[in-house]
Amino acid sequence: MKKSERVANIALAGLSLAPLVVNVNPNLNVILTACLTVYVGCYRSVKPTPPSETMSNEHAMRFPLVGSAMLLSLFLLFKFLSKDLVNAVLTCYFFVLGIVALSATLLPAISHFLPKHWNEDLIIWRFPYFRSLEVEFTRSQIVAAIPGTFFCAWYASQKHWLANNILGLAFCVQGIEMLSLGSFKTGAILLAGLFVYDIFWVFFTPVMVSVAKSFDAPIKLLFPTGDSARPFSMLGLGDIVIPGIFVALALRFDVSRGKRASISRVLFWDILLVWSLLLLS
Repeated sequence: MKKSERVANIALAGLSLAPLVVNVNPNLNVILTACLTVYVGCYRSVKPTPPSETMSNEHAMRFPLVGSAMLLSLFLLFKFLSKDLVNAVLTCYFFVLGIVALSATLLPAISHFLPKHWNEDLIIWRFPYFRSLEVEFTRSQIVAAIPGTFFCAWYASQKHWLANNILGLAFCVQGIEMLSLGSFKTGAILLAGLFVYDIFWVFFTPVMVSVAKSFDAPIKLLFPTGDSARPFSMLGLGDIVIPGIFVALALRFDVSRGKRASISRVLFWDILLVWSLLLLS
């Protein structure tokens, strides 16, 4: 882990915990948290070998359609089934998903303190009665899953805003790290499609607002305001991950140029600055 990334991780952790002890301007908290999350996720996406799978132009074109189908499905579920039942199922789903995301996020920091063979020796576990299905993991991943399980249990039982944010930040970092755009053209197609997606579902139908009000899961970050009438400011995870994977592409492009770049990380910092200004507006 690079020094700058380590500092960003510490700053992000401090910023997440700060509202517990001091009053933090929620607007400032939104900007700093979003930028630090994107920064950490982008640098984690820079790896010695290129990703095995990248998003193609066709995938980018289909993404808003798939997202629309999922959004409409959730809207119908909340409309025709009990909200408590749907949210109970979603809580179980995000409990498992949260353990995976948190353990993967914490693993690089934890693995430095564990024996080397714990990071390398694979353990293979096969499902009973389904011997063809198997899961591979290391001892380090098991250790990293312990705090992940704690925070997921805390969220499931209390739905505390801090537990929600910890899970949300893990989802964001993993999303930016793992999702890879094939080119800037693919990124432009994705952003344009999601721009139309947002406008249609938010301003022309009640679907997005209805699902957002009913959906009780860590799909947004909550920032305490100190105002009883409006206790939290919110930022959706998609507002961090989707621009974040585009910024990550810019960083990987700058890194690939190496010493040929006249000014290191120019494109990365330019896009990150523009995105942060858009958040301010």
